[in-house]
Amino acid sequence: MTETRRDRLDQPVEPGRVRLPRFDPEAFGQWSENIARYMGTARFIVYMTVVIAAWFAWNTLAPKPLRFDPYTFTFLTLILSLQASYAAPLILLAQNRQTDRDRLAMEEDRRRAAMQKADTEYLAREIAALRIALGEVATRDFLRSELARLADELDEAAHRRQKLERKEWEEEHS
Repeated sequence: MTETRRDRLDQPVEPGRVRLPRFDPEAFGQWSENIARYMGTARFIVYMTVVIAAWFAWNTLAPKPLRFDPYTFTFLTLILSLQASYAAPLILLAQNRQTDRDRLAMEEDRRRAAMQKADTEYLAREIAALRIALGEVATRDFLRSELARLADELDEAAHRRQKLERKEWEEEHS
């Protein structure tokens, strides 16, 4: 059984292996989305414009010894380039995460649509079966006519029975 370096403090570190710090990709992704979301607001554009205008004003109007970017705004260009070099990957990461969420939402929508289609087809078959079954069900008028016919038959049968009983009684008493 092999043990890792963390478990074995008596073993030297393997040469050439650089251990990079671990980070939570989900937390980093959320952080990048927050930054990308903020950079896409009017507030960010206004703040950035105010900072750049103040930078220009200070480095053009302030006395020469107090200017911190005297060479045609080279330091400002460097800062803006640095900001762009970090902003672009963060925005791409946020877009990738949004694309993944959209893909998952689309798959869920597709799954739900398939389930709804199956449910609709099932209900359509059930309604068709009910229509067919209702075609074989007796209507109210049919039941009334059958009951009237049965009542007539019962009346005739009772009338015949009475005749028969009367005939038998007469034969017994004669």
